[in-house]
Amino acid sequence: MRFELTRELAATFAGIVLAHATREYPGKLDHVLGGPGDVQSPRALHPAFHGSFDWHSCVHGFWLVAKLMRMFPDLPQASAIRALFERQLTAPNIAAELNYVRQALQGNFERPYGWAWLLMLVAELARHGGAEARRWHENVKPLAQDLADRFTSYIAKLPYPIRGGTHPNTAFAAALALEYAEVSGSAELKAVTCARMKTFFAGDTDCQALEPNGNDFHSPLLIEMECMRRALDPSEFLDWAGRFLPRIAAREPAVLFEPIAVPDHADAQIGHLDGLNFSRAWCWRAFAKALPPGDARVKVAADAADAQIAQSLPHLKDDYAGEHWLATYATLALTA
Repeated sequence: MRFELTRELAATFAGIVLAHATREYPGKLDHVLGGPGDVQSPRALHPAFHGSFDWHSCVHGFWLVAKLMRMFPDLPQASAIRALFERQLTAPNIAAELNYVRQALQGNFERPYGWAWLLMLVAELARHGGAEARRWHENVKPLAQDLADRFTSYIAKLPYPIRGGTHPNTAFAAALALEYAEVSGSAELKAVTCARMKTFFAGDTDCQALEPNGNDFHSPLLIEMECMRRALDPSEFLDWAGRFLPRIAAREPAVLFEPIAVPDHADAQIGHLDGLNFSRAWCWRAFAKALPPGDARVKVAADAADAQIAQSLPHLKDDYAGEHWLATYATLALTA
């Protein structure tokens, strides 16, 4: 594969995140107003995660720099990342975040996308060694446990999967929740999520690619495949994938292999398509690694991933519309 996450690239990504992790404005709130007293600033509402334009982007920015610091302990920004976590991931700040999501009018706050990213952050912190990382993990853990319980209840009652290529996508949130469940040992979350994914997706066969939509940042088909890779046993997954997308070796459906040229990186919705390139690359690389040696689909998937990464990697900082979140998706692709 042509692209990998080097220390130099990791430093670039860390610099991007640190520049906006506590940048309050411009800011986009997911906030239900119950009265005039609820009109407050992002920092007042979210003392831990008020930067990066919106709550979920702030959370996955923290995940990103935590992951980069673990992968590259000598990262030039390591001390700045530690200082950020010391300021933001305090027990009082997380208690305020937990109190916020427990308010009656905020029950659907960031469901399920932001929930899933908070779980990923806590899973990443659990992978770190050292007393300071254990402290950060323990501070954020109560919020993760609350959101894991909420996700378990939500996914159990959801009557149909949400298949669109944006934030509400069921398969994406479930894939991240399953990673958290593995790291944290959350047996109920894993069992319920796996069972529901099988109910939702096990019967999907020879699926047509009705994508992309003009604001997608997930491929509904490829993210479903990545979710099922995590929800099924390896042999079950390979059998299912052969039925789900039976013509991958022939590069069909062709649209899944074609990098998307984004006409306006400053348009926050159209700019989602840069994320789609990275998201597809993430899924293709994970699929390639799940295949047996010698399978013709390995090269097909790896080539598609490289082409899609190449298309969008130069555009991470073209505009704040993408800058506040794209490095996370680039990292998913580069570390799949």
